[in-house]
Amino acid sequence: MLEITTTRMQSRPVDEREIETLAAELDGYLVREGDAQYDSARAVWNGMIDRRPALIVRCHSPQDVQRAVRFASAHTLRLSVRGSGHHVAGSAVNDGGLVIDLSEMKQIQVDAQARTARAQPGVNWGELDRATQAYGLATPGGVVSDTGIAGLTLGGGFGWLRNKYGLSSDNLISAEIVTADGRLLKTNENENADLFWALRGGGGAFGIVTSFEYRLHPVGPDVFTLFCFHDGSRARELLRFYREFIASAPDEISSFAVLAKIPASEHFPAEHHGKPTLLFQACYLGDPAEGERLLQPLRDIAAPLVDLSSVMPFVEMQTLWDEEYPRGELRYYWRSTYLKTFSDEAIDRLIALIAEAPSALTTLDLWAMGGAFSRVAPDATAFAHRDAAMNIGIEANWADTADDEANIGWARRVTQELEPFSTGGQYLNFPGFFEEGEAALRQAYGSNYDRIMAIKAKYDPYHLFPMK
Repeated sequence: MLEITTTRMQSRPVDEREIETLAAELDGYLVREGDAQYDSARAVWNGMIDRRPALIVRCHSPQDVQRAVRFASAHTLRLSVRGSGHHVAGSAVNDGGLVIDLSEMKQIQVDAQARTARAQPGVNWGELDRATQAYGLATPGGVVSDTGIAGLTLGGGFGWLRNKYGLSSDNLISAEIVTADGRLLKTNENENADLFWALRGGGGAFGIVTSFEYRLHPVGPDVFTLFCFHDGSRARELLRFYREFIASAPDEISSFAVLAKIPASEHFPAEHHGKPTLLFQACYLGDPAEGERLLQPLRDIAAPLVDLSSVMPFVEMQTLWDEEYPRGELRYYWRSTYLKTFSDEAIDRLIALIAEAPSALTTLDLWAMGGAFSRVAPDATAFAHRDAAMNIGIEANWADTADDEANIGWARRVTQELEPFSTGGQYLNFPGFFEEGEAALRQAYGSNYDRIMAIKAKYDPYHLFPMK
């Protein structure tokens, strides 16, 4: 008998013969403690997360997912679902329960004529971008190529195409999902439409998506990319200018500003290392020469410390942050909040807070909202927060376990001190560790919370799939 944790966080024995039967039925394979692949299978992107599941089912097909879900349901097992394992909260793995691992399900099909793509949940954005860019097409994704398509899409999905084409979830045409009873359902605007509504920004608690179908748009292959570092001592002046710039920027520009410290990189003079900086980054969709002209004011407002802006392939632009967020090497604790307005007072508070960050790797990311993202009705999909002026990504990043308390405490304090400026919402993909429980979910889902929970009760009445 193997002791496995249940949904009620109790331990129960499961007959080894039943486990062996499950393993024999799989197109993929079963991993358990003591197997050569166990440690790599339980490792995720956030180096803080060190959990030890009892069983890991590495699925190779939707049928494998059905088999694993039925097994978990029959034994009421604690369950986690892993796509790329990139979610900052580490929700892809658990202690003592069952993990359904989709990371080896990586099929991609692109229909260039219809401008659609189907992808399995183990695919990351770098892989999907390379497949679609072969035809000069793309769908809104993330800003780190290692990010999985599944978690990002289900939580909404901010990226470099948002002002022109919206969120990742806004571009989801259909999905196939295994529900708690083991059924494989098709969802779209006409089939299981309530479930399809919930999947677009409502998270992964309704079942396990085994196929995502996206709408594609003409992008690139080359885009003008703004990547300009300014002296952080002028951040107040520069952010006020940025506020005016984004107010009249066309939808073709998606941008953010980053308050940070100069990294110890060969790109920067050594005397600047560790000093405050303000980074402007943006992507222009359209003629690169026109993009350079339109974005030039964010370069000319002050003499840059370093200006790496250039015309580059879209797939290359999507990797610019990869080196800063290595898998398994750093410790990450990320939160978020939406600002009602980007006021002078909010700017001053952000500048003061980043100066107090315990780690030189930490950033405050100021995502400018607007364009197509803001023109979707808040009840059109599960993603409700469409009227914010800015989304603040509070990214505490550090290396030493001894610094955990200081960095987590700082990030939580930032959230509290930004409350007077906040809409009260937060971005589901930057949720801390969901330590506020239901309150965190209410913040993430906003006005759509009750509808989301009703759909959850319909498709997963016994809460096999956790809400975080």
